[in-house]
Amino acid sequence: MSREELVAENYYSKDFDWEQLREELESDPSLQFHLLPYSSEKIDNLNNDAEQDSEAWDEFHARHSTGKFFKERRYLLKEFPELAACKDYSKVLEVGCGNGSTALAILRGRESMILYACDCSNEAIVRAKEIIGAANSISDKHRFHPFQCDFSTTGFPSWLACNICSGANSSYEINGLNPSCSSETECCIGGVDFVTLIFTLSALPLDRMPKALAHCFAVIKPGGLLLFRDYGLYDMTMLRFQPEQKTGHREYLRSDGTRSYFFCLATVRNLTSAAGFTEV
Repeated sequence: MSREELVAENYYSKDFDWEQLREELESDPSLQFHLLPYSSEKIDNLNNDAEQDSEAWDEFHARHSTGKFFKERRYLLKEFPELAACKDYSKVLEVGCGNGSTALAILRGRESMILYACDCSNEAIVRAKEIIGAANSISDKHRFHPFQCDFSTTGFPSWLACNICSGANSSYEINGLNPSCSSETECCIGGVDFVTLIFTLSALPLDRMPKALAHCFAVIKPGGLLLFRDYGLYDMTMLRFQPEQKTGHREYLRSDGTRSYFFCLATVRNLTSAAGFTEV
């Protein structure tokens, strides 16, 4: 086992018994509304406006413009040692970069890493540029390439991985990156080595997740990795939601209009495998 893997192994801790926690929560009468089914008609009415979702995140980042709401995710390279051990000049696509708290950790941790970062919120992109630009410890700030993009609806721009390289036959049929086109060319950068989804997928309605993940799969080079971390079922954040904030099965809408979904392992595995990913 490598040093990076040992560090990651020591980082994790199992400080509760999952089955015991599940039984306690599911037997609590005050939390029963989290377990109840939800009308599919209501879900359709609530989940069809991606533009409204982007506006909610714009307003969110405008309210938290100082950047103090999100802390730098310094744990990231410990949780994903592949980032620390990757080859020089590897390319990372951070999806849902927010104000740059993940980008900051990656750029500081690997001096040769090239980071492309997108968000559906233009306000978030502005904040990320400011925070990365002000970080004195980051050398070669030109390694940071932010851009606005709602990957759940439009996919990624063609300069990231063009249609020929990504093997996209149509807007609904998306294949993996063509191995013969996985290096930088005149038409695109040839895809990326890593895609990070750090507390991003949960901000989408469940019905937009499959297509969003397929778009991620289409821009990853052969042998590349999707690095995923997000809210889990019965997280304290979930338990704080009130019945009127529920918008679907394990889906909730905050008072500011932003969304949150809470995953179980089976859901993550089903979504990612359907998009073409293999769990490692």
